[in-house]
Amino acid sequence: MRKLAIYCCFLILTLLFGHKTFAQDASNAQETPKSQDPAKAQAPPVHYYHLDIVTEELGANGKPFNSRTDTTTVNTDTRGRGAASIRSHSRIPVATGPSEVDGKPVNRQYTYQDVGIDIDVQDVHEIGRQLALNLTADISSLAEAADPMLHEPVVRHIRWQAAALIPIDKPTIVFTSDVLDSKNSIRMVVTATLLQ
Repeated sequence: MRKLAIYCCFLILTLLFGHKTFAQDASNAQETPKSQDPAKAQAPPVHYYHLDIVTEELGANGKPFNSRTDTTTVNTDTRGRGAASIRSHSRIPVATGPSEVDGKPVNRQYTYQDVGIDIDVQDVHEIGRQLALNLTADISSLAEAADPMLHEPVVRHIRWQAAALIPIDKPTIVFTSDVLDSKNSIRMVVTATLLQ
């Protein structure tokens, strides 16, 4: 009888604790696997692109008569390391004081103004066979003065900023603007080439 009582107690304890162990194993098996840490997720491969950026001035007939080409390399690094900046200027002197005082010549004072082009390329990434980027262009140039008696330079200024989608290996017009003091216009054409 004593053996039967011990056997029954053992059986009851086994059922109680065995059921809890089985329930814990089952709940562990049903848990969804933990998602990978985003920092440890594999980043997409980084590709490098050669950009040809052509700024053209077009006449009233729509044909280019003046152009300049700037080139740079960008990449698709998602950590923001693929950006590029281009700065190309001339420094134009602008008189800030009189050339004569009481009929006597004096040393003129000058300040200098940068005239040229600033190009910034940011947020470069691929969308299929196209390159998406954020492009900013700041272009200034000397214009003819409307008043021939005015001896100081007149500076023309254009600023563009936009997101652009450039098909690979295809020249793409990203900006066009009329020139305010003439019937000419200015446009910017970008070509992206994948570097091997």
